[in-house]
Amino acid sequence: MDEHLGRLLRTMAPAHDETQTAMVEHTMAEGFPTVGPESGGVLRLLARLVDARDVFEFGSGFGYSAAWFARGMNGGRVVLTEYDDEELALAREFLDGAYDVEFAFESGDAMAAVERYDGPFDVVLLDHEGARYPPALARVREKLRPGGVIVADNVAAGPVDPETLVVMLDTEEDPLVSRSEPWDVDTTTEGIASYLDLVRNDPALETVLLPVGKGLAVSVRVE
Repeated sequence: MDEHLGRLLRTMAPAHDETQTAMVEHTMAEGFPTVGPESGGVLRLLARLVDARDVFEFGSGFGYSAAWFARGMNGGRVVLTEYDDEELALAREFLDGAYDVEFAFESGDAMAAVERYDGPFDVVLLDHEGARYPPALARVREKLRPGGVIVADNVAAGPVDPETLVVMLDTEEDPLVSRSEPWDVDTTTEGIASYLDLVRNDPALETVLLPVGKGLAVSVRVE
């Protein structure tokens, strides 16, 4: 990203509230990654724009992204999922009584947890293993209401190899990566490439990629 654009995005990012300030102090002490206020502001805005009442997160950590969703909601529910019981317990501690929404805390595999919810979801966040984005999409696509939004984080940086990602998604086949070859979707880069290919070719979804944080792919269900 252009250095000046990056600085401008950071300058325009919304301020943390008291709960999130405490969360940031935790991240500084423990080195735990978060989506950051630039991406968090997008999550808050999307929740407000779609008047979100039911949000489901694949991968929640200690609740930082859930707090951003809650700031854009007027009541409703956010479902958090997390393998690490200690992180989920910390999310309960941070979020208990902090916002005017209901929080549901699901320990273990998000792919199993989502089966316990019928939807329809207004917003879904994918922020777990990139290789699992395609099957997560398959689980929630029909549970997302028309006008609802799926947000996929970390689609352009972090564990992703951006150069390989571009080659895989380029419509003009590159001789180094043949589209006739099956993609190894068990890897982060190819899993995310597969996910982006799915959402851009799904007639029921309109998708844009936002150069915020490590890259947000935002898809809205149009039919």
